[in-house]
Amino acid sequence: MDWTELEKKYYAPVYDRLPVTLVRGQGMHVWDDQERRYLDFTAGVAVLSLGHCHPVLVKAIADQAAILVHASNAFYTIPQLELAKLLVEHSAFQKVFFCNSGAEANEAAVKLARRYGHLHLDGAYEVITAIGSFHGRTLAMVAASGQEKFQKPYAPLPAGFVNVAYDDLEAIKGATTSRTCAIMLEPVQGEGGVNVPHPDYLQKVRAWCDENGLLFILDEVQTGIARTGHLFAYQHSAVTPDIITLAKGLASGMPIGAMLATDRASVFALGEHGSTFGGNPLACAAGHAVLEYIIAHDLARYAQEMGERLIAGLEKLKKEHGFITQVRGRGLLLAVEFDHECAYPMVRACLERGLLVNKVKPNAIRLMPPLILTSGDAEEALDILADALGQVEASREP
Repeated sequence: MDWTELEKKYYAPVYDRLPVTLVRGQGMHVWDDQERRYLDFTAGVAVLSLGHCHPVLVKAIADQAAILVHASNAFYTIPQLELAKLLVEHSAFQKVFFCNSGAEANEAAVKLARRYGHLHLDGAYEVITAIGSFHGRTLAMVAASGQEKFQKPYAPLPAGFVNVAYDDLEAIKGATTSRTCAIMLEPVQGEGGVNVPHPDYLQKVRAWCDENGLLFILDEVQTGIARTGHLFAYQHSAVTPDIITLAKGLASGMPIGAMLATDRASVFALGEHGSTFGGNPLACAAGHAVLEYIIAHDLARYAQEMGERLIAGLEKLKKEHGFITQVRGRGLLLAVEFDHECAYPMVRACLERGLLVNKVKPNAIRLMPPLILTSGDAEEALDILADALGQVEASREP
Protein backbone atom coordinates (compact mmCIF):
# COMPACT_ATOMS: atom_id res chain seq x y z
CA MET A 1 0.00 0.00 0.00
CA ASP A 2 1.30 3.46 -0.92
CA TRP A 3 0.24 5.39 2.17
CA THR A 4 1.61 8.66 0.81
CA GLU A 5 -0.68 8.51 -2.21
CA LEU A 6 -3.62 7.48 -0.04
CA GLU A 7 -3.05 10.54 2.14
CA LYS A 8 -2.93 12.81 -0.91
CA LYS A 9 -6.19 11.35 -2.19
CA TYR A 10 -8.25 11.35 1.00
CA TYR A 11 -6.78 13.65 3.66
CA ALA A 12 -7.04 17.43 3.89
CA PRO A 13 -3.66 18.90 2.86
CA VAL A 14 -2.82 20.56 6.18
CA TYR A 15 0.26 18.62 7.36
CA ASP A 16 3.80 18.86 6.00
CA ARG A 17 4.69 15.26 6.79
CA LEU A 18 8.06 13.54 6.73
CA PRO A 19 8.22 10.53 4.36
CA VAL A 20 7.71 7.93 7.11
CA THR A 21 4.65 5.87 7.99
CA LEU A 22 4.79 4.87 11.66
CA VAL A 23 3.07 1.63 12.60
CA ARG A 24 4.09 0.79 16.17
CA GLY A 25 5.99 2.09 19.16
CA GLN A 26 7.51 0.88 22.39
CA GLY A 27 9.25 2.98 25.01
CA MET A 28 11.63 5.44 23.36
CA HIS A 29 11.32 3.91 19.89
CA VAL A 30 8.94 3.73 16.93
CA TRP A 31 8.99 1.53 13.83
CA ASP A 32 7.87 2.37 10.30
CA ASP A 33 6.06 0.17 7.79
CA GLN A 34 9.44 -1.04 6.52
CA GLU A 35 10.37 -2.18 10.07
CA ARG A 36 13.01 0.51 10.48
CA ARG A 37 13.47 1.67 14.07
CA TYR A 38 13.76 5.31 15.16
CA LEU A 39 14.73 6.91 18.47
CA ASP A 40 11.86 9.32 19.14
CA PHE A 41 12.89 12.80 20.33
CA THR A 42 9.56 14.34 19.30
CA ALA A 43 7.25 12.35 21.61
CA GLY A 44 4.19 13.33 19.58
CA VAL A 45 5.14 16.99 20.18
CA ALA A 46 5.82 16.67 23.91
CA VAL A 47 2.78 14.42 24.41
CA LEU A 48 4.21 10.99 25.21
CA SER A 49 5.39 11.60 28.77
CA LEU A 50 5.91 7.89 29.40
CA GLY A 51 6.98 7.03 25.86
CA HIS A 52 5.15 4.67 23.56
CA CYS A 53 2.72 2.11 24.97
CA HIS A 54 3.92 2.26 28.56
CA PRO A 55 2.46 -0.70 30.46
CA VAL A 56 0.93 1.55 33.14
CA LEU A 57 -0.97 3.49 30.49
CA VAL A 58 -1.94 0.41 28.47
CA LYS A 59 -3.36 -1.28 31.57
CA ALA A 60 -5.30 1.81 32.64
CA ILE A 61 -6.88 2.15 29.19
CA ALA A 62 -7.72 -1.55 28.90
CA ASP A 63 -9.18 -1.77 32.40
CA GLN A 64 -11.33 1.35 31.99
CA ALA A 65 -12.45 0.43 28.45
CA ALA A 66 -13.90 -2.77 29.87
CA ILE A 67 -15.91 -0.85 32.48
CA LEU A 68 -17.09 2.55 31.16
CA VAL A 69 -15.77 4.48 28.17
CA HIS A 70 -18.08 7.47 28.08
CA ALA A 71 -20.89 9.06 30.04
CA SER A 72 -22.59 12.41 29.85
CA ASN A 73 -21.37 15.10 32.21
CA ALA A 74 -24.93 15.15 33.49
CA PHE A 75 -23.67 12.36 35.77
CA TYR A 76 -20.74 11.90 38.15
CA THR A 77 -17.94 9.59 37.00
CA ILE A 78 -15.16 8.34 39.25
CA PRO A 79 -12.05 8.67 37.00
CA GLN A 80 -12.87 12.33 36.32
CA LEU A 81 -13.09 13.20 39.99
CA GLU A 82 -10.04 11.13 40.92
CA LEU A 83 -7.91 12.97 38.34
CA ALA A 84 -9.28 16.35 39.41
CA LYS A 85 -8.38 15.56 43.02
CA LEU A 86 -4.84 14.48 42.08
CA LEU A 87 -4.24 17.66 40.08
CA VAL A 88 -5.52 19.94 42.83
CA GLU A 89 -3.52 18.16 45.53
CA HIS A 90 -0.28 18.64 43.59
CA SER A 91 -0.79 22.21 42.38
CA ALA A 92 -1.73 25.67 43.66
CA PHE A 93 -5.30 25.50 42.33
CA GLN A 94 -8.70 24.53 43.69
CA LYS A 95 -10.89 23.84 40.65
CA VAL A 96 -10.47 21.80 37.45
CA PHE A 97 -12.32 21.66 34.13
CA PHE A 98 -11.57 18.88 31.62
CA CYS A 99 -11.77 19.08 27.85
CA ASN A 100 -10.09 17.33 24.91
CA SER A 101 -7.09 19.44 23.84
CA GLY A 102 -4.84 22.35 24.62
CA ALA A 103 -6.76 24.69 22.33
CA GLU A 104 -9.98 23.86 24.17
CA ALA A 105 -8.29 24.37 27.54
CA ASN A 106 -7.12 27.82 26.41
CA GLU A 107 -10.59 28.65 25.08
CA ALA A 108 -11.97 27.76 28.51
CA ALA A 109 -9.37 29.95 30.21
CA VAL A 110 -10.21 32.95 28.02
CA LYS A 111 -13.94 32.46 28.54
CA LEU A 112 -13.36 32.29 32.29
CA ALA A 113 -11.27 35.47 32.18
CA ARG A 114 -13.99 37.29 30.22
CA ARG A 115 -16.60 36.09 32.71
CA TYR A 116 -14.40 37.42 35.50
CA GLY A 117 -14.09 40.73 33.65
CA HIS A 118 -17.85 41.01 33.32
CA LEU A 119 -18.35 40.31 37.02
CA HIS A 120 -15.44 42.21 38.58
CA LEU A 121 -13.82 44.57 36.03
CA ASP A 122 -16.71 46.59 34.59
CA GLY A 123 -17.05 44.38 31.54
CA ALA A 124 -13.35 44.20 30.64
CA TYR A 125 -12.76 41.52 28.00
CA GLU A 126 -9.33 41.92 26.36
CA VAL A 127 -6.53 39.45 26.96
CA ILE A 128 -2.90 40.47 26.43
CA THR A 129 -0.77 37.74 24.87
CA ALA A 130 2.78 37.59 23.52
CA ILE A 131 4.27 37.77 20.05
CA GLY A 132 5.72 34.35 19.22
CA SER A 133 3.13 32.59 21.37
CA PHE A 134 1.00 29.66 20.28
CA HIS A 135 -2.27 28.87 22.03
CA GLY A 136 -4.07 26.61 19.55
CA ARG A 137 -5.77 26.53 16.15
CA THR A 138 -9.36 27.48 16.90
CA LEU A 139 -10.18 30.87 15.43
CA ALA A 140 -10.07 32.64 18.80
CA MET A 141 -6.78 30.98 19.75
CA VAL A 142 -5.27 31.92 16.39
CA ALA A 143 -6.11 35.51 17.35
CA ALA A 144 -4.53 34.93 20.74
CA SER A 145 -1.37 33.42 19.23
CA GLY A 146 1.11 36.15 18.35
CA GLN A 147 2.30 34.66 15.05
CA GLU A 148 1.33 36.30 11.77
CA LYS A 149 1.76 33.09 9.77
CA PHE A 150 -1.16 31.57 11.69
CA GLN A 151 -3.28 34.73 11.72
CA LYS A 152 -2.98 36.13 8.19
CA PRO A 153 -5.00 33.44 6.31
CA TYR A 154 -8.01 33.92 8.60
CA ALA A 155 -8.44 37.68 8.84
CA PRO A 156 -10.45 39.37 10.13
CA LEU A 157 -9.77 37.72 13.46
CA PRO A 158 -12.02 37.76 16.54
CA ALA A 159 -11.52 40.86 18.66
CA GLY A 160 -10.32 40.82 22.24
CA PHE A 161 -6.64 39.94 21.98
CA VAL A 162 -3.60 42.23 22.05
CA ASN A 163 -0.23 40.74 21.05
CA VAL A 164 2.88 42.35 22.58
CA ALA A 165 6.58 41.49 22.78
CA TYR A 166 7.48 38.47 24.92
CA ASP A 167 9.70 38.90 27.96
CA ASP A 168 8.95 42.64 28.00
CA LEU A 169 7.00 43.93 30.99
CA GLU A 170 6.92 47.48 29.64
CA ALA A 171 5.10 46.24 26.53
CA ILE A 172 2.46 44.65 28.76
CA LYS A 173 2.12 47.84 30.79
CA GLY A 174 1.72 49.88 27.62
CA ALA A 175 -1.02 47.58 26.33
CA THR A 176 -3.02 47.46 29.57
CA THR A 177 -6.23 49.49 29.46
CA SER A 178 -9.62 49.54 31.16
CA ARG A 179 -10.64 46.82 28.66
CA THR A 180 -7.97 44.38 29.90
CA CYS A 181 -9.19 41.43 31.97
CA ALA A 182 -6.18 39.08 31.81
CA ILE A 183 -2.65 38.42 30.63
CA MET A 184 -1.96 35.01 29.06
CA LEU A 185 1.60 33.78 28.54
CA GLU A 186 3.60 30.60 28.09
CA PRO A 187 6.28 30.16 30.79
CA VAL A 188 8.47 28.91 27.93
CA GLN A 189 7.32 29.56 24.37
CA GLY A 190 7.23 26.13 22.76
CA GLU A 191 6.07 26.58 19.17
CA GLY A 192 7.71 30.00 19.07
CA GLY A 193 11.13 28.36 19.29
CA VAL A 194 11.58 27.24 22.93
CA ASN A 195 12.06 30.82 24.12
CA VAL A 196 12.95 31.09 27.81
CA PRO A 197 12.25 34.47 29.46
CA HIS A 198 14.41 36.24 32.04
CA PRO A 199 14.13 34.63 35.50
CA ASP A 200 12.04 37.43 37.03
CA TYR A 201 9.70 38.06 34.07
CA LEU A 202 6.75 36.02 35.34
CA GLN A 203 7.15 37.47 38.83
CA LYS A 204 6.95 41.00 37.42
CA VAL A 205 3.89 40.11 35.34
CA ARG A 206 2.25 38.60 38.42
CA ALA A 207 2.88 41.82 40.36
CA TRP A 208 1.43 43.91 37.51
CA CYS A 209 -1.69 41.74 37.44
CA ASP A 210 -2.09 42.12 41.19
CA GLU A 211 -1.64 45.90 40.96
CA ASN A 212 -4.36 46.17 38.31
CA GLY A 213 -6.74 43.44 39.47
CA LEU A 214 -6.15 41.32 36.36
CA LEU A 215 -6.11 37.56 36.02
CA PHE A 216 -2.79 35.89 35.18
CA ILE A 217 -3.10 32.87 32.87
CA LEU A 218 -0.22 30.53 32.07
CA ASP A 219 -0.54 28.25 29.07
CA GLU A 220 1.24 25.10 30.25
CA VAL A 221 -0.09 22.88 27.47
CA GLN A 222 3.48 22.09 26.40
CA THR A 223 5.47 22.89 29.56
CA GLY A 224 3.25 21.18 32.13
CA ILE A 225 3.40 17.64 33.57
CA ALA A 226 7.14 17.51 34.43
CA ARG A 227 8.38 18.53 30.98
CA THR A 228 10.61 21.40 32.18
CA GLY A 229 11.96 19.91 35.41
CA HIS A 230 9.08 20.80 37.73
CA LEU A 231 5.61 19.26 37.65
CA PHE A 232 4.44 22.67 36.39
CA ALA A 233 6.71 25.28 34.82
CA TYR A 234 5.26 28.12 36.92
CA GLN A 235 7.09 26.55 39.86
CA HIS A 236 10.44 27.63 38.40
CA SER A 237 9.48 31.26 39.02
CA ALA A 238 7.86 30.90 42.43
CA VAL A 239 4.65 32.52 41.21
CA THR A 240 1.06 31.36 41.41
CA PRO A 241 -1.04 32.24 38.36
CA ASP A 242 -4.81 32.43 38.62
CA ILE A 243 -5.35 29.91 35.81
CA ILE A 244 -3.20 27.36 34.02
CA THR A 245 -3.99 25.14 31.06
CA LEU A 246 -2.70 21.61 30.46
CA ALA A 247 -3.01 18.99 27.75
CA LYS A 248 -0.18 17.31 25.84
CA GLY A 249 1.66 15.26 28.48
CA LEU A 250 -1.25 14.73 30.85
CA ALA A 251 -2.36 11.35 29.51
CA SER A 252 0.72 10.38 27.47
CA GLY A 253 -1.14 10.08 24.18
CA MET A 254 -4.83 9.96 25.08
CA PRO A 255 -6.64 13.18 24.10
CA ILE A 256 -7.31 15.31 27.17
CA GLY A 257 -7.05 18.94 28.19
CA ALA A 258 -7.49 20.65 31.54
CA MET A 259 -7.97 24.13 32.91
CA LEU A 260 -7.05 24.68 36.55
CA ALA A 261 -8.13 27.79 38.43
CA THR A 262 -7.91 29.28 41.91
CA ASP A 263 -11.10 29.82 43.86
CA ARG A 264 -10.79 33.57 43.15
CA ALA A 265 -10.79 33.02 39.40
CA SER A 266 -13.29 30.17 39.28
CA VAL A 267 -16.41 32.17 38.36
CA PHE A 268 -18.24 29.87 35.93
CA ALA A 269 -21.84 29.18 36.97
CA LEU A 270 -23.97 26.18 36.04
CA GLY A 271 -24.37 25.83 32.29
CA GLU A 272 -21.83 28.53 31.36
CA HIS A 273 -19.29 26.09 29.94
CA GLY A 274 -19.08 22.40 29.11
CA SER A 275 -17.82 19.66 26.81
CA THR A 276 -19.44 16.50 25.45
CA PHE A 277 -16.30 14.36 25.52
CA GLY A 278 -14.32 16.42 28.04
CA GLY A 279 -13.42 14.49 31.17
CA ASN A 280 -14.68 11.18 29.83
CA PRO A 281 -13.82 8.13 31.97
CA LEU A 282 -11.33 6.62 29.49
CA ALA A 283 -9.17 9.73 29.07
CA CYS A 284 -9.31 10.54 32.80
CA ALA A 285 -8.33 7.02 33.83
CA ALA A 286 -5.35 7.31 31.49
CA GLY A 287 -4.47 10.74 32.85
CA HIS A 288 -4.70 9.58 36.46
CA ALA A 289 -2.43 6.59 35.82
CA VAL A 290 0.14 8.73 33.98
CA LEU A 291 0.18 11.57 36.51
CA GLU A 292 0.34 9.18 39.46
CA TYR A 293 3.32 7.41 37.88
CA ILE A 294 5.12 10.69 37.12
CA ILE A 295 4.68 11.90 40.70
CA ALA A 296 5.60 8.57 42.32
CA HIS A 297 8.80 8.26 40.26
CA ASP A 298 9.71 11.98 40.52
CA LEU A 299 10.05 12.27 36.75
CA ALA A 300 10.14 16.06 37.03
CA ARG A 301 13.48 15.90 38.83
CA TYR A 302 14.65 13.21 36.41
CA ALA A 303 13.69 15.40 33.43
CA GLN A 304 15.77 18.21 34.91
CA GLU A 305 18.79 15.93 35.31
CA MET A 306 18.51 14.43 31.84
CA GLY A 307 17.94 17.88 30.34
CA GLU A 308 21.17 19.11 31.91
CA ARG A 309 22.99 16.13 30.44
CA LEU A 310 21.59 16.84 26.98
CA ILE A 311 22.43 20.55 27.24
CA ALA A 312 26.02 19.71 28.19
CA GLY A 313 26.30 17.45 25.14
CA LEU A 314 24.68 20.02 22.86
CA GLU A 315 26.98 22.78 24.13
CA LYS A 316 29.94 20.56 23.25
CA LEU A 317 28.52 20.16 19.74
CA LYS A 318 28.09 23.95 19.57
CA LYS A 319 31.83 24.39 20.13
CA GLU A 320 32.57 21.88 17.38
CA HIS A 321 30.15 23.31 14.81
CA GLY A 322 30.32 27.05 14.36
CA PHE A 323 26.93 27.39 12.69
CA ILE A 324 25.14 26.52 15.96
CA THR A 325 24.34 29.88 17.55
CA GLN A 326 22.40 28.85 20.66
CA VAL A 327 21.30 25.91 22.78
CA ARG A 328 18.34 26.74 25.01
CA GLY A 329 15.44 25.30 26.96
CA ARG A 330 14.42 23.76 30.27
CA GLY A 331 14.29 20.14 31.31
CA LEU A 332 13.40 18.02 28.31
CA LEU A 333 12.13 20.87 26.15
CA LEU A 334 15.18 22.05 24.22
CA ALA A 335 16.10 23.83 21.01
CA VAL A 336 19.25 24.14 18.90
CA GLU A 337 19.41 27.28 16.76
CA PHE A 338 21.59 27.79 13.67
CA ASP A 339 22.94 30.82 11.85
CA HIS A 340 21.07 29.91 8.66
CA GLU A 341 17.89 28.09 7.62
CA CYS A 342 19.06 24.50 7.83
CA ALA A 343 16.51 23.02 10.23
CA TYR A 344 14.82 20.89 7.59
CA PRO A 345 18.09 19.40 6.28
CA MET A 346 18.97 18.63 9.92
CA VAL A 347 15.64 16.90 10.47
CA ARG A 348 16.13 14.83 7.31
CA ALA A 349 19.73 13.96 8.17
CA CYS A 350 18.64 12.80 11.63
CA LEU A 351 15.76 10.82 10.12
CA GLU A 352 18.13 8.99 7.79
CA ARG A 353 20.19 8.01 10.84
CA GLY A 354 17.23 6.83 12.92
CA LEU A 355 16.47 9.86 15.11
CA LEU A 356 13.21 11.85 15.07
CA VAL A 357 13.56 15.57 15.84
CA ASN A 358 11.31 18.55 15.08
CA LYS A 359 11.81 21.69 12.96
CA VAL A 360 10.40 24.37 15.25
CA LYS A 361 11.72 27.30 13.14
CA PRO A 362 13.46 27.46 9.76
CA ASN A 363 16.76 27.83 11.64
CA ALA A 364 16.04 25.77 14.78
CA ILE A 365 15.25 22.19 15.75
CA ARG A 366 13.40 21.13 18.90
CA LEU A 367 14.15 18.14 21.13
CA MET A 368 11.36 16.90 23.44
CA PRO A 369 11.92 13.23 24.22
CA PRO A 370 9.73 11.19 26.57
CA LEU A 371 10.45 11.62 30.28
CA ILE A 372 11.68 8.01 30.42
CA LEU A 373 14.81 8.92 28.43
CA THR A 374 17.89 6.97 29.57
CA SER A 375 21.54 8.02 29.56
CA GLY A 376 22.13 5.57 26.74
CA ASP A 377 19.32 7.12 24.69
CA ALA A 378 20.76 10.58 25.28
CA GLU A 379 24.23 9.54 24.15
CA GLU A 380 22.84 7.81 21.07
CA ALA A 381 20.89 10.93 20.13
CA LEU A 382 23.93 13.16 20.62
CA ASP A 383 26.03 10.86 18.42
CA ILE A 384 23.42 10.98 15.66
CA LEU A 385 23.12 14.75 15.97
CA ALA A 386 26.91 15.08 15.67
CA ASP A 387 26.88 13.00 12.49
CA ALA A 388 23.95 14.95 11.05
CA LEU A 389 25.61 18.27 11.87
CA GLY A 390 28.71 17.10 10.02
CA GLN A 391 26.63 16.30 6.95
CA VAL A 392 24.83 19.66 6.99
CA GLU A 393 28.08 21.50 7.57
CA ALA A 394 29.78 19.68 4.69
CA SER A 395 26.92 20.46 2.33
CA ARG A 396 27.38 24.15 3.05
CA GLU A 397 31.09 24.24 2.14
CA PRO A 398 31.94 25.75 -1.30
